[in-house]
Amino acid sequence: MKRLIRHARVLVIDGGRALVYRNEGGGDAPDLRLVRSASQDNPPTHEQGRGPPPRTNDSMGRRSALEQTDLHQIAEDRFVAGIATEMERDLEAGAFEALVVVAPPEALGVYRKAVSAKVAGVTLAEIAKDLTKHEPSAIAAIVTKALEAD
Repeated sequence: MKRLIRHARVLVIDGGRALVYRNEGGGDAPDLRLVRSASQDNPPTHEQGRGPPPRTNDSMGRRSALEQTDLHQIAEDRFVAGIATEMERDLEAGAFEALVVVAPPEALGVYRKAVSAKVAGVTLAEIAKDLTKHEPSAIAAIVTKALEAD
């Protein structure tokens, strides 16, 4: 059974918001305190992209429209990757020794691709949930339950 050790970090992230908590309590009674938060203004693709979708010509000279690039999703992926880089900097600076990551499945997939092996090595658990709008006490309860289940 894993526990959330004192001073462990809990990263709660989605494509537009990140909350980094530090556990000030013990393993039996976590007390999450906000270390920092980040967010981005990311309007929908239709508000970001201008003009018609790109077109291409095939070998027969026929024109067809290409799929519109999802600028919103690209911005979300870059945001998550940037947070993964910040977590590596924090680890190298000695800010934490253990980490729990909480993110919706799609953001968690992006995070896994972007995170360094060092950070992945100190990660106690990855929880596939969107908890960015939850109170720290609720996040602590969900993290504790997930760690106990491991």
